[in-house]
Amino acid sequence: MVIIRLILGKLILFFNWAFPPKGIQRRPKQQAQIDLQTASLTLYQYKACPFYVKVRRAMKRQSLSIETRDVKRSETARGELLAGGGDLKVPCLRVEGGDGQVEWLYESGHIIGYLEDRFVAGSNVIGA
Repeated sequence: MVIIRLILGKLILFFNWAFPPKGIQRRPKQQAQIDLQTASLTLYQYKACPFYVKVRRAMKRQSLSIETRDVKRSETARGELLAGGGDLKVPCLRVEGGDGQVEWLYESGHIIGYLEDRFVAGSNVIGA
C-alpha cells in the first residue's frame, strides 16, 4: 500500500507539473491588491495530496499567491494545524481576519469555493 501511494503521489505531482492551469491576468494594481489580501491566508498541505493539488490548481487559475506549509515535513506546521484547526487533515486554509479572528477551512471544495467567492475575477481580468 505504501508503494502504491508513493507511485500515485509521484504521478499526481508529475501531471500537475506537466499540465499546469493558466492563471488569469489582472492589471498590476489590482493584482497587488489581491496579493495584499492573500497575505492573511496560509494553506496547510501534503505536497502529493490529490485534494491539495486540486486547491493549488484553483489558486493558480485565480493567480493567487498563498503561503503553503507542508505538515508532513515540518513539525512546526503540524503543531500549528493541530493547535489552531484541531485536526491533522489537509488541505486546510487558515484565514486571518482584519479583527484578529482566525478561521480554519477544511475540505478542498470549501476552500476553492471560499477563494472563488472572495477573489472573483470579473472586471479585474485583462481582456474581460
